Amino acid sequence: MTRREPPADFPRTLAALRESGWQSIPVKEELRRNAVQRIADGEPLFAGVLGYEDTVMPQLENSLLAGHDVIFLGERGQAKTRMIRSLTGLLDEWMPIIAGSEINDDPYAPVSAYARHQVAEHGESTAIAWVHRDDRYGEKLATPDTSIADLIGEVDPIKVAEGRYLSDELTIHYGLVPRTNRGIFAINELPDLSERIQVGLLNVLEERDVQIRGYKIRLPLDVLLVASANPEDYTNRGRLITPLKDRFGSQIRTHYPLEAETEMAIVRLEARPSDIADVVVHWPLFMEEIVATVSHLARSSSHVNQRSGVSVRLSVSNFEILAANATRRALHMGETDVAPRVSDLSALAASMSGKIEIEAVEDGHEAVILENLLKASVLQVFKQNVASPRLSAIVDAFEQGLVAHAGEDIASEEYLALFEAVPPLRELVVELVGAEAPVSVVASATEFVLEGLHLGKRLNKDQSGTRATYRSR
Repeated sequence: MTRREPPADFPRTLAALRESGWQSIPVKEELRRNAVQRIADGEPLFAGVLGYEDTVMPQLENSLLAGHDVIFLGERGQAKTRMIRSLTGLLDEWMPIIAGSEINDDPYAPVSAYARHQVAEHGESTAIAWVHRDDRYGEKLATPDTSIADLIGEVDPIKVAEGRYLSDELTIHYGLVPRTNRGIFAINELPDLSERIQVGLLNVLEERDVQIRGYKIRLPLDVLLVASANPEDYTNRGRLITPLKDRFGSQIRTHYPLEAETEMAIVRLEARPSDIADVVVHWPLFMEEIVATVSHLARSSSHVNQRSGVSVRLSVSNFEILAANATRRALHMGETDVAPRVSDLSALAASMSGKIEIEAVEDGHEAVILENLLKASVLQVFKQNVASPRLSAIVDAFEQGLVAHAGEDIASEEYLALFEAVPPLRELVVELVGAEAPVSVVASATEFVLEGLHLGKRLNKDQSGTRATYRSR
């Protein structure tokens, strides 16, 4: 990553900094000031987080205005870490420190022995360096092996070997928290920290003194503490010590997208581009809706472990796998543009298995549950999008002996032959995707209608591998 350089005209000495009129304020006041400006201008606190406009964001705005440390409670895949990292956008772009300071010492109120010595020796000529807001963020994933040395610091044996006394503060190698002084420090999965480490963290953030190898130093750190936790760990297993719970001024509950449209918007934002090897992938709206609906139905299914959650990553992975399977099909068929079809949904077994925790009594029943989720999603989207008197005319055509084939080995052009035998089918497909839709999208819509009629118990379907045959009941 390219290191950012501050503008050349920024003050470089303590005297020049004073002359510039720069004022030192606590980090929480800095965040509050910039949040106030964003809110007053009608701008979101940060971009890229969807679905929280009326729920989480107002609570977060309140927390920032109140100057609170925050803990986000939510299952996996609810953008907790993304929101935490995005908070750096509310910091000033550049912040002055005593040059060479390991803990971002405030030029007007240095706290480390090194910085105090620099000011005492050089006075108003003390060198000033500038730190970009991205470098004022520290993060630690809480794991059982996390130590006090990781978070707070440890005596550096090399500095001792250089001749300093063990009790000299300059022998300390600071941990992540002191190095994030005057910034934002985040702990992900906070309940996984052992209780003794939680006590040490509390000491730094509340009492402002720590002991490292028996040497007691006082660090008046200026830090916004933000954490994330799974509510199951937080509320049921009780692995957070009570004083640390009390340290957080605000507790904000996150959630999964409440509507399929929001989930679709997130997927479009997060999914990797699907065009591969000069094959253009078109996405019919109803196929996007099926992808989002699968996740929504899984989140309410009694067969899915809801404590582990169903992440939005499931929708993203399903979207990418469908595009990949459609592309593979196009390469085999020699087509240059393609659209995901209902017959491609069988490929989702790979992307769904690792992201949904199935609660099945019998071994091997997981595949049946996943298949039923897909069928239920297709049927729900079909009912939402297709309500036409033409359906009866289409079913009548099948009752007169029409048979339709679908599957990976059926080219998009072959679906058009059905329109000559069943004109109402053409009219219904045009209603779904428009008269100017590419042939690949028309083929996808045709297969969607046939599958919807089958799931609605109006057509029979014979399945053999990836090939399906639709006929009258």
